[in-house]
Amino acid sequence: MWKADVTRRETAIVLLASILFLLFQWLVVGLIPAQIVMVLLFNLLFFAHSFTRKLALTLLPFVLFEMSYDWMRLYPNYKVNPIDIQGIYDAEKALFGIATSEGILLPGEFFNLHHWPWVDFMAGVFYLCWVPGPIALAFYLFFKGQRSACLRFTWAFLFVNLVGFVGYYVHPAAPPWYAIHFGFTPDFSTPGNVAGLARFDELVGVPVFASIYVNNSNIFAAVPSLHSAYMLVATIYAIISKQRWPLVALCAFITLGIWFTAVYSCHHYIIDVLLGIVTALLGVWLFERVVLRLPIVQRLMQRYTAYIA
Repeated sequence: MWKADVTRRETAIVLLASILFLLFQWLVVGLIPAQIVMVLLFNLLFFAHSFTRKLALTLLPFVLFEMSYDWMRLYPNYKVNPIDIQGIYDAEKALFGIATSEGILLPGEFFNLHHWPWVDFMAGVFYLCWVPGPIALAFYLFFKGQRSACLRFTWAFLFVNLVGFVGYYVHPAAPPWYAIHFGFTPDFSTPGNVAGLARFDELVGVPVFASIYVNNSNIFAAVPSLHSAYMLVATIYAIISKQRWPLVALCAFITLGIWFTAVYSCHHYIIDVLLGIVTALLGVWLFERVVLRLPIVQRLMQRYTAYIA
């Protein structure tokens, strides 16, 4: 018989935090169905059984990631610094432009003209792995019993996100599809756009990416490309935790696929992708070399690891 073994204090904390989060989202930020599902799933895992509670706490950084990303709506990055639309467009064309009979094209513009159904399909598959991929690795490490490695990875994932969010505010920038379709004047009412990923939706006959990008909280947050960072972080921790080479190779393959898709689909410039890679490497280095060496963090991680062991 399953037994949750949850104390009254833990019950009160989780329920109160869940209610406050949903109220805050509803009244201040804007509540979407996915967030309700996320909260319900976390509570289900937390209260169902002591084992699932450990899993819920291990995956907590992914919950905090979603919350922190959505809360950028409260004070958008374009209120902090000017939006870069033409500068990064011109830089991309100067550095990585492709010479054609129609003139110099951005890589994304070139792929808008030259694309293939099988590549469109694979690109969509790769891009769907941007967060599910890291979550899958966290599940794998957890069920394999590598709880300490799993915690290091999930919290490093969150930390890399926070580093990336700083980049959003330091240098707000538009994606290539915006410059191509809307020019160089910022329009804050512009909704999220599936860009080249629409070809995947057409192939499968389901608005997969359309349903995702309709809830994009800020289209002027393209630099750095965190899509390009996430699976790189997963690959790094697959290596750090000494996983077998097929798993490391799979993570690396998906990482390369996401990098390609970011440019192929016109969602990111190559510049964005390179800065996303730098963000991942810098974030992991800071987390491992600085954050984890802080005495208070070491104590918290030791207690955290012991709790979910």
